[in-house]
Amino acid sequence: MEFANKEYLFLLLLIIPYIIWYVMYRKKSEPTMRMSDTFVFRYAPKSLKVRLMPLQMLLRLTAFTFLVLALARPQTSNSWKNRQTEGIDIMLAIDVSTSMLAEDLKPNRLEAAKMVAAEFISGRPDDNIGLTIFAGESFTQCPMTTDHTSLLNLLQNVRADIAARGLISDGTAIGMGLANAVGRLKASKAKSKVVILLTDGSNNMGDISPMTAAEIAQSLGIRVYTIGVGTNKVAPYPMPVAGGVQYVNMPVEIDTKTLSEIAQTTQGDFYRATNNNELKKIYKEIDQLEKSKMSVKKFKKKFDAFPPFVMAAALALLLELLLRITIFRRIP
Repeated sequence: MEFANKEYLFLLLLIIPYIIWYVMYRKKSEPTMRMSDTFVFRYAPKSLKVRLMPLQMLLRLTAFTFLVLALARPQTSNSWKNRQTEGIDIMLAIDVSTSMLAEDLKPNRLEAAKMVAAEFISGRPDDNIGLTIFAGESFTQCPMTTDHTSLLNLLQNVRADIAARGLISDGTAIGMGLANAVGRLKASKAKSKVVILLTDGSNNMGDISPMTAAEIAQSLGIRVYTIGVGTNKVAPYPMPVAGGVQYVNMPVEIDTKTLSEIAQTTQGDFYRATNNNELKKIYKEIDQLEKSKMSVKKFKKKFDAFPPFVMAAALALLLELLLRITIFRRIP
């Protein structure tokens, strides 16, 4: 709360001389009555009415205080922030090949990756974030946006069986996935541009090699964080059979060398996630490494808030008047 006319607050200093006058000189103006002897009343206790007499003075001071505050024009304000991000444009590149159905992460690799990515997106409301998915080929699931509700909906719609249903070629085109994400960041004017690439395999499809895509990213000032997801040996993979699902042990073949070189070329980092907890820690670490900077502008709309003070002063005066003509009434 602010006061538009602060100079009126100096009137509150008048309370001090009034209190001094009340204590020192008020008794001289009290009505008196002559008596031949006051010995009988020497030890008489004060009645409750006498003890409450100063209440009138307190109510008078309260009314005066609220009136002064009302004259000073108290004001409240509604404020809002206009946030301008200087910072970071991020593309998530996620492998959706059929091998991402392996269940060494729970419930499977892709669902685990989606859950952690959703937490990452929710924790960065001011960043432009987009989503690229890839298997044997690559396409943009969601361009960079600050509408994270739409982004999260599109992320949840990503399924690892799209290759099995023939919607996309199966395989692992890491180079194509990275190139697609880099293409989305090419025109970005953000001070920091980042790709987070997650895969569980090695490049075996596509017309662009991973290192060529990495060199393009490096030339555009794009930093790439690579994540290899999956256990170190074999992983249970659900194989559809007549009447149900049969689990087979699928070898884990992550090209850690290439993923590490991509990160090194673009001044990013390479990570290995063999379980859900490690994957969460990786995204948290990246989140800490890539913090956006914001400049905040504040706007205020002021509203007068003196009516409650006027009402309080009026109530205090009314109560003091009622007490004076009833309980504290004097004769004469």
